[in-house]
Amino acid sequence: MDAPPPPLRKIIHIDMDAFYASVEQRDDPTLRGQPIAVGGGGPRGVVATASYEARAFGVKSAMPGARARRLCPGLIFVPPRFDAYRAVSGQIRAIFARFTDLIQPLSLDEAYLDVTVNKPGIASATQVAAEIRALIRAETGLTASAGVSYNKLIAKLASDQNKPDGMCVVRPSEGPAFIAAMPVRRIHGVGPVTAARMHALGIETGADLRARDLPFLQAHFGSAADYYYRAARGQDDRPVRERDQRKSVSVEDTFFDDLIDRERLVAEIDRIATSLWGRIEKAQAWGRTVTLKIKYADFRIITRSRSFATPVRSPDLLAQAARELLLAQLPLRMGARLLGLGVHNLEAAEEGEQGDQLALGL
Repeated sequence: MDAPPPPLRKIIHIDMDAFYASVEQRDDPTLRGQPIAVGGGGPRGVVATASYEARAFGVKSAMPGARARRLCPGLIFVPPRFDAYRAVSGQIRAIFARFTDLIQPLSLDEAYLDVTVNKPGIASATQVAAEIRALIRAETGLTASAGVSYNKLIAKLASDQNKPDGMCVVRPSEGPAFIAAMPVRRIHGVGPVTAARMHALGIETGADLRARDLPFLQAHFGSAADYYYRAARGQDDRPVRERDQRKSVSVEDTFFDDLIDRERLVAEIDRIATSLWGRIEKAQAWGRTVTLKIKYADFRIITRSRSFATPVRSPDLLAQAARELLLAQLPLRMGARLLGLGVHNLEAAEEGEQGDQLALGL
């Protein structure tokens, strides 16, 4: 006799609404209703989080501060207080733990929860999510959005559907249609370059992606094809589990046209460094080693690294190290199809060291 199929899982993705900015507005009444950005507004400053008032002007996370100020001349920049954000994140994590021990934090402000079996014995994952959101509001004064579904892929997409302060439930029978209507650029694992490649192939939505067979996807997307094939069908078997200790933080970008021009290469590594700084700040993961990755047009990959005695805690130092690593390789022997930048040898942030390390703040 065949074994019975495994029970459908009940997965919740909780995502705090404009977390850093909301904490600042909660703690400082003069900021409520104002367009604010947590981060730095200087030449190398980066927006960590923007309030919804600022987002109405087009201000977004990981955006250079100077551009954000141009979009919203009245934007108020607030220096980050990571001790406060960690404290609130701890409160929220404690609320999660009242319902389940299967908690996978993604950052200070979002996490997956598997509530298939939960401590209160609540049968409905929707009810669990509603109770968690109510407790977060009551105990922290902040709002959270939730996605409820049968796997991580759809739960994460769902949590973004009704932001802010909303909830979206996608039942197993609704999963394929939910993915079908989704722009491919929003599907987890489809970055901007891959989305553009898909668009060039006429793949705009999940339905378009599902219409392509596996051999077609393998021909165009290589090893990622199986994931895209399954995602287009609403399938994701990844378990919810405690995140392994982070070993590195990195960002990379693949180009439509191979880059060889010095000016374009430098501009690209500056952009990548800005994006990486945003991830570093969000992860609170400081590294002593900066590593450059170059993939050439012939797919050969080289990496070059520079290590420091202490963790890199400045966006200027990160950008300088990235430039120096790149410039040492110029002129390139052929065009680069990909540039990447990462930090390794990570150390946890220590109390009292947050004061001047941010101009920023995934």
